[in-house]
Amino acid sequence: MSNTLKYYRIILRKVSFDADLFSKELKKAYRHLSKEDSSQLYIWTLIFIKKHPHLIEVQYSF
Repeated sequence: MSNTLKYYRIILRKVSFDADLFSKELKKAYRHLSKEDSSQLYIWTLIFIKKHPHLIEVQYSF
């Protein structure tokens, strides 16, 4: 796992209180990450969203 991926996971956890902000930061992360890191982030995001039901709408936007 790269440092950039770790950084974006920290940011996403911090903004997870707001689905719109989470979605915005998630899209930004995908633009900056490598393909491999993007794949890892995708899996992490699916698991994270299941644990935080208020983010379920984000699942359909990425």
